[in-house]
Amino acid sequence: MTEAANPDFIRALVHRDNEQGTFGGRVQTRFPPEPNGYLHIGHAKAIVIDFGIAREFGGVCNLRLDDTNPDTEEAEYVDSIISDIEWLGFTPPEPTLHASDYFGQLYDWAELLIGKGLAYVDDSDAETISAERGGYGQPGVESAFRNRSPEENLDLFRRMRAGEFPDGSRVLRAKIDMNHENMQLRDPIMYRIRRAHHYRTGDEWCIYPTYDWAHGQSDAIEGVTHSLCTLEFQDNRALYDWYLEQLPLPSDRPRQTEFARLEITHTVTSKRRLRRLLEDGVVDGWDDPRMPTLRGLRRRGYPAAAITEFCDYIGVTKSNSRQSIELLESFVRRELNRTAQRRMGVTRPLKLILDDWPVGDDGQPVVEWFELTNNPENPDDGTRRVPFTGELWIESDDFAEVPPPKFFRLSPGREVRLRGAFLVTATGVDKDEAGNITAVHATHDPESRGGNAPDGRRVKSTMHWVSAAHAVEATVVLYDRLFSAEVPGERTGEPLDDLNPNSREVLSGCKVEPALADTPAGEVVQFERLGYFAHDPREPLLFHRTVGLRDEWANIQKRQGK
Repeated sequence: MTEAANPDFIRALVHRDNEQGTFGGRVQTRFPPEPNGYLHIGHAKAIVIDFGIAREFGGVCNLRLDDTNPDTEEAEYVDSIISDIEWLGFTPPEPTLHASDYFGQLYDWAELLIGKGLAYVDDSDAETISAERGGYGQPGVESAFRNRSPEENLDLFRRMRAGEFPDGSRVLRAKIDMNHENMQLRDPIMYRIRRAHHYRTGDEWCIYPTYDWAHGQSDAIEGVTHSLCTLEFQDNRALYDWYLEQLPLPSDRPRQTEFARLEITHTVTSKRRLRRLLEDGVVDGWDDPRMPTLRGLRRRGYPAAAITEFCDYIGVTKSNSRQSIELLESFVRRELNRTAQRRMGVTRPLKLILDDWPVGDDGQPVVEWFELTNNPENPDDGTRRVPFTGELWIESDDFAEVPPPKFFRLSPGREVRLRGAFLVTATGVDKDEAGNITAVHATHDPESRGGNAPDGRRVKSTMHWVSAAHAVEATVVLYDRLFSAEVPGERTGEPLDDLNPNSREVLSGCKVEPALADTPAGEVVQFERLGYFAHDPREPLLFHRTVGLRDEWANIQKRQGK
């Protein structure tokens, strides 16, 4: 065990089990997502816990796809789930397992429960079953079909399996206690009739097990020891145990333990609502960089290491809470500060003309080259050569003809430093017929090569720039929160009411230094002074802003006196 002296409650439980010889000292977990969509940031926490605990204790974590709902599941999602787990740094054992692997055994066990008088076929419709279950503090009503004989139930169930009855006309229910205070034990449904093509089993089955019936039994078949679930399954644990108690299991009975799921401010992780974002055209796909899916975060440039470190940091608790998105971003920023190479890019370009820039014998402006550091955090990343000429691009908001108070960037008569190059002083502007500034004129101090004056005079601002003659044109996409409210839906009950209509801004015609043309797809670089940007994996010279440079989480902590 590699945990510190005070492990979380799940690791403490596993450690105690090992000391006591429970499960023979064996540790086996599982990650059981439904293949009906792409994994999101909430799944990342479960992956880190399920696979991480197995890794720490020398055990195994199965990937088992909960493919019990053929209407919504596709092989595409299976492939994406495996890929995302591997991207986070975990390797699911081969072969990948599926609940559908056990459809035959689950059916046989259902017949066993019917024979023991512990399951029955109910002809009631869904509305009647729901109404008869009662509610918290209200007793349930036993179905009119509850006391059928085992022989009749077995005959009806086999005919359900044979496809003799219409969809939804009958269900198989466990026979437990219609007055139990735990609603999950009020004769839960085990099977439904559903003629739907399954992406793995085809048309072999027309009845499909519910998650609760498949879950614990799949765990037992695989030899899972610690079945780790999020808190919404806490009430299901009694049903999980009840099913297992009735069956001749092939191995030790697994134990379910629940932990708090991951919720983040300004974020929604409901698959139903994420799918609606796609269907309504709010986002462009599951990998839209505004989406909390792992695909979206990856495309936006979030490093896998930052996500797993964030999940480790927030820990494993028994009570739900909402983490600040700024905290997650601080992990992203810290990782990228260590790994991302520095580049210069101008997102809203304004021409800067150095009127005193020398001209060569060929009548063309001289080109000087500067060696700039790729990453001051990692000297091994070395330097790169960046061209400099008499016409440059600067950010339009780095110049003010009439500067406001405390504006230290370029303005008439003010001297500033161009990153790693020269000190320059603005002398005038060009304007179009509408009075808009189209270019800024300036002079440079040739003795300040490298950005420092020989007489030691100081300037208050350093600006990034790109040589106009060498600039590469790029598109940059800036992102704000997809949801404007910290807790989407808190005001109206519908999270989509809090969508931010200005969550994305696309800037075309941006000017970037030549080295960015060679940036590998998917790599993240720091645009100096602007933030971290990820090169789109599919479209060349399209950059998504991952996070800005300002550590908003540190500012929040400071305001809170922490």
